[in-house]
Amino acid sequence: MKTDQARDPDFERLLDYLKHSRMVDFTGYKRASLTRRVAQRMQTIGVNTIDSYIDLLQVDQNEYIHLFNNILINVTAFHRDIQSWEYINNVVLPVILSQKTKDEPIRIWSAGVASGEEAYTIAMLLNELLGLEAFKQRVKIYATDIDQEALTQARTACYTAKDLEEVPENLREKYFEQVNGRYFFHKELRRTVIFGRHDLILDAPISRIDLLLCRNILMYFNAETQAQVLAHLHFALREQGFLFLGKAEMLLTHTNLFAPVDLKHRIFSKVARRNVIDRRTPMILNRKDTISDNFVYMLSKLREAASDANPIAQIVIDTDSTLILANIQARLLFHLAVSDIGRPIQDIKLSDHPLDLRSLIDQAKINRAPSVLKNLQWDESESKERFFDVSVATLQNEQNKPIGVSLSFFDVSPQKRFQKQLEHTNQELETAMEELESTNEELETTNEELQSTIEELETTNEELQAANEELETMNEELQATNEELETLNNELSTRTGEINEVNAYLNSILTSLSGSVLVVNKDYLLEVWNPKAEELWGLRKEEVLGQSFFSLDIGLPVEQLKKPIRAVLSGEVGHEMFEIGVTNRRGQALRLRGSTTPLFNLRQEIAGVILIFEQDEVPKD
Repeated sequence: MKTDQARDPDFERLLDYLKHSRMVDFTGYKRASLTRRVAQRMQTIGVNTIDSYIDLLQVDQNEYIHLFNNILINVTAFHRDIQSWEYINNVVLPVILSQKTKDEPIRIWSAGVASGEEAYTIAMLLNELLGLEAFKQRVKIYATDIDQEALTQARTACYTAKDLEEVPENLREKYFEQVNGRYFFHKELRRTVIFGRHDLILDAPISRIDLLLCRNILMYFNAETQAQVLAHLHFALREQGFLFLGKAEMLLTHTNLFAPVDLKHRIFSKVARRNVIDRRTPMILNRKDTISDNFVYMLSKLREAASDANPIAQIVIDTDSTLILANIQARLLFHLAVSDIGRPIQDIKLSDHPLDLRSLIDQAKINRAPSVLKNLQWDESESKERFFDVSVATLQNEQNKPIGVSLSFFDVSPQKRFQKQLEHTNQELETAMEELESTNEELETTNEELQSTIEELETTNEELQAANEELETMNEELQATNEELETLNNELSTRTGEINEVNAYLNSILTSLSGSVLVVNKDYLLEVWNPKAEELWGLRKEEVLGQSFFSLDIGLPVEQLKKPIRAVLSGEVGHEMFEIGVTNRRGQALRLRGSTTPLFNLRQEIAGVILIFEQDEVPKD
């Protein structure tokens, strides 16, 4: 494959195929880097031609993933594609703010957030527009990814100096704190970013979003999956919401869902649905029975209403320890917001009060049997004491596989208060409770220390991983450079061989000539001195080359040749013959026939004079 394919029609055909088969447009990328990375991928899998590689893409869907990963080495960064972020800051965000009152919330979703750079970028921009207090009160940023390890890294908000190269200096100083050579994102703003695991294909989307960042994710899906994911994104956006895609992504066949706002920066707006059923069921793209879909939607609403009408506090946690449901009584009891639905329980205060839900949930998953915990105490305040019976039940699907755990909290405070009035003299119970509380605090302290150690180990691992990625990138670049140098070396070797052949041929001609051949350049310096000249004048070419012709002491009356040589160099004459008597260095008296002929360069300019001397006869005394 050629190294330079900036205008290679075969390579342009590959880009056109990617554009129409995956809605991925790489034509805006630098050709030199793009062709090199494609060539590296083709070399890795042993494919020699573009046509063969297109055939491979048609039969092997997984090859798209390898190709895109090879092209997009750095998949996320602060202010990635800076001009697009300037458009977000100067146009999109002001439009969103103008559509809201001063107290209305602003909801942002960064899907496929990876290590968190884009979520924190939008946080900085909004904080600059709103101010810190308004930002904390109004803004919710949901950052999701399918990779738990990436989410763990994003939550730490710890980056290297290289990661912050694209961050403007004033924002870097304002929003990052340097600790031991690492940079930590602003603590107050970091708390407003809610991280959670989310699968764009399988999981329900977050709703009422004003700005949705989903960059360089759609390209990894085939057309059918893209349609399903785009339907989810459409449902997630509010009516005036914006969608921000990656530089290489386009929406050529989904104009019924999104309209372009600025194609250059890949900004799209939501296209409103025409009827109620369409608005409620955009996710069910492949179903044909819209009446059944509406029934499912209404059934879901009825279940939510029934759950809220239940006077008993109830919460449901799925197998990933994520809060799936909390009715009104549970939200009031545990001071939960609707936005807490979908968050891991370890990020919510209820995971430790009135009992350690995590261990209880883990036990329920193992036993798969309902259980009831009696008389659990929870003091909401110093003056208000409450007791609960907690019922724990494992939820299973049709295949009897666990899908979650349900916990119901029965308030038995009146009965307990009556019982405590009868037992108020029992001081031993109070002492035991105090000791238990102290033990819990010690355990919490120990857990915090262990968590701190784990975070330090994770940070070290992240640094090693980043260093490894940089080395891999450098190795790729060195490999490409070596290939280019090898090509140049082969070309140079070929040309050197050709030059050697030409020189050998020229020397053969000069040796074969019967006359003495001299070449004088425009500065009257000797450039050619053939073997006949050595024989005639008694000097080797090493002794004369580079010397002034008019300074030679060889018995040749060079003064007599100045005029014809200068006439030829000036272009006054073309070819001139003459005879001249000489006495060479051996003392031989000779009669020579000579000629002067102009020497032309490649531009047909006179570059010197060719002098040829033929021995005529020895003059008689």
